[in-house]
Amino acid sequence: MKLDPSRPGSWAEQPFEVLFALSRSEVEQAQRAALVGRFQSLRSSINALDKLATRQDVRVIDDVEDVVPLLFDHRVYKSYPLSLIEKRDFKRLTSWLGRLTTHDLSKVPLEDLNSVDAWLARLDEHGMIVGHSTGTTGKLSFIPRSRDEWPAWKAAHFEVLRAATGVDPRREKIPTFSTGYRSGHQMMTKMGKLFAEASVGGDANRHMLYDYALSSDLLSLAGRLQAAEENGELDQLEIDPQLLEERKHLIEASRNRDGDLARFLSTLADEFRGQRVRIGGTSSDLLRLALVGREKGIHCEFTRDSVLMAGGGMKGFKEAPANWEEIITDFFGVDRIASMYGMSECMGTAPLCSSGFFHFMPYTIPIVLDEDDTPFPRTGTHTGRMCLFDLLAETYWGGFISGDRVTINFDEDCACGWNGPRITKDIVRFGDLEGGDDKITCAGTAQAYSEFMDYVGTI
Repeated sequence: MKLDPSRPGSWAEQPFEVLFALSRSEVEQAQRAALVGRFQSLRSSINALDKLATRQDVRVIDDVEDVVPLLFDHRVYKSYPLSLIEKRDFKRLTSWLGRLTTHDLSKVPLEDLNSVDAWLARLDEHGMIVGHSTGTTGKLSFIPRSRDEWPAWKAAHFEVLRAATGVDPRREKIPTFSTGYRSGHQMMTKMGKLFAEASVGGDANRHMLYDYALSSDLLSLAGRLQAAEENGELDQLEIDPQLLEERKHLIEASRNRDGDLARFLSTLADEFRGQRVRIGGTSSDLLRLALVGREKGIHCEFTRDSVLMAGGGMKGFKEAPANWEEIITDFFGVDRIASMYGMSECMGTAPLCSSGFFHFMPYTIPIVLDEDDTPFPRTGTHTGRMCLFDLLAETYWGGFISGDRVTINFDEDCACGWNGPRITKDIVRFGDLEGGDDKITCAGTAQAYSEFMDYVGTI
């Protein structure tokens, strides 16, 4: 099997066994050629990329390391003025998003929109699949994905799931339940809805803790609402009353979360006793579910080959017990926890192997930077800042700098038998380390990147 550099999306159609059997030399040769092609085809059609390349004085890309000055950090996809959200100025917000994609968004009708959710739904109707982050930093990051990426994204998703779990969700329809929301535009929530038909036999086979949509508007204003409430200024904000009502329901749901978790789990434990199920959620949510269930005397008796998918770390869970994995597997009565590493900006995810490492597929190029933002050699083992280039991104720039500190091994000597670069499970956010400072200085010149950020954030 030979990787076609002109069609990286076709790589995702191959079985993971085939991709992980390829040698490093043939993968890296194809990756370099595909990366060169992506830059050549996208520079002139993505306004923001062209501006950054001009400011960083990057004219050509000959190797993986050459792309580092052009990597977008997390600020780029939330560089719009917050006032555009607050004033529902979707015309200017769409103009901002248009700088980040090859698609012409100027013809999307926007006149009758009155919410972020409606704006995102309208974009979906016109060929986009825009998802966003959770907004923990105070602003949502909008990823300008489109229907052009859908075939490769879908193929990659299901094949990585098969690699991580041993179950092909396209052929085995297993009842699934999760501690998340039924629908919404937050990326992971949106993915659950998008892939439901093919992975679980329809949306009715997805059993969710919250059987309603997660509001993008509420997430986008959560930080500002919290600050205003703490300062006693909530009544001074001009906010849609319906949004405030939704917030009240969200606060109430948060207060009753343990009770809701217990009822949700009790119903499912009874209804699916003795069956094979798939349980998904963040590690913190699944631990909370197990602890609440154990406290309430709930017993799960699913089959031992049931699938337990966890990820996202222990966000929101302080002082998690050291044996949290054992607590979860014992409570649900499964043999192991399956997982994958990824980020909202990247379609390619890395499945966890039997030896406890996350392996990257050929269509995802990992780059790890040292403290001076210089890429480490692509051999041996290194610890630094994770960057990814997503070759599946056809209509937007796929290069991203993350806030994750990882340890990566480029050598093909994993005991599991899979080839490809791999990272350990001890992934931490730089912002969570001592001092809590996550300054991304970016490669190239700081002045050039600063000028680029000024440009991309000005409408």
